[in-house]
Amino acid sequence: MAAWYGWIQLVHLACAILFVGAVSFEVLILESLHRHLGHDEMARLEELVLRRARRVMPLAVLLLFASGFAMFAVRCPDFACMDTRFGALLGLKVLLAFGVLGVFLSAMWAGLRGRMSPCRFRYTHRIVFVLMVGIVFLAKGMFLL
Repeated sequence: MAAWYGWIQLVHLACAILFVGAVSFEVLILESLHRHLGHDEMARLEELVLRRARRVMPLAVLLLFASGFAMFAVRCPDFACMDTRFGALLGLKVLLAFGVLGVFLSAMWAGLRGRMSPCRFRYTHRIVFVLMVGIVFLAKGMFLL
């Protein structure tokens, strides 16, 4: 697997960019449109965005986690790195990633059951946004600190 590490890293980074970018767009751009569009227009726009996200995001999240597990297996076999600063930051990053996964799965479940209200939609994305910012900083910090 080590021979494929660069490709795995590339898939991980591409999926992270897609996921973080989509959540950032929703939190920083889409939410600001509420004060400029009427309720019906905004509901329609969010519906269209959500419809597209339901097609793309599950695969992106699946590949993001699969590539993350693969990189973890190469960089920290048998949890050998966990007693280092790198390992501590990696462990925190993994913990935040599972937090994102939990929120993501909860949102998917709510959407499938018709319980994704506009309020829940906003707060879900805000929580994921904060967690993802933390993950990005930890990812860079793992190699700088």
